[in-house]
Amino acid sequence: MNLTALLNPNHVAVNVSAPNKEALIDILIDLVADCPQVKDVAAVKKAVMDRENMMSTGVGKGLALPHAKTNAVGGMVGALVTTSTPVDFGALDNEPVRIVFLLLGKLDSKSLHVRILSRVSRVMNSEEVRKQILSSTSAAELLGIIAQYDDHSINS
Repeated sequence: MNLTALLNPNHVAVNVSAPNKEALIDILIDLVADCPQVKDVAAVKKAVMDRENMMSTGVGKGLALPHAKTNAVGGMVGALVTTSTPVDFGALDNEPVRIVFLLLGKLDSKSLHVRILSRVSRVMNSEEVRKQILSSTSAAELLGIIAQYDDHSINS
């Protein structure tokens, strides 16, 4: 599995508008709500918000990686959005975010979950990649950029 295999084009949105972190997380969860892997949308939101309340997943450089392990999903689910304006996410560097990658996994998929989060971090670490992502005007274009920089498989 690579990141583009994890990201269904219907689970990617560009230039979304959200007034705050919770609204942005709601947008991400709405994107995956129809995914067959998502068994209970309310439980998914609770798991993501519980994780977020422990410590912000705003990792810096305008990127947030909200995530949760929960049995409310049947397998790995991902969503990716860019925002039209920066959103305060309580990031570690105190900077607002414009790129947000949601990752959901089953409770027993800890190792794969960590590998995927690590891969997202590596891909997004490049300022050039982040600039290209933020300039995307469609989900297809954004996924093309991810595919260009994520050419390695993540083993399950």
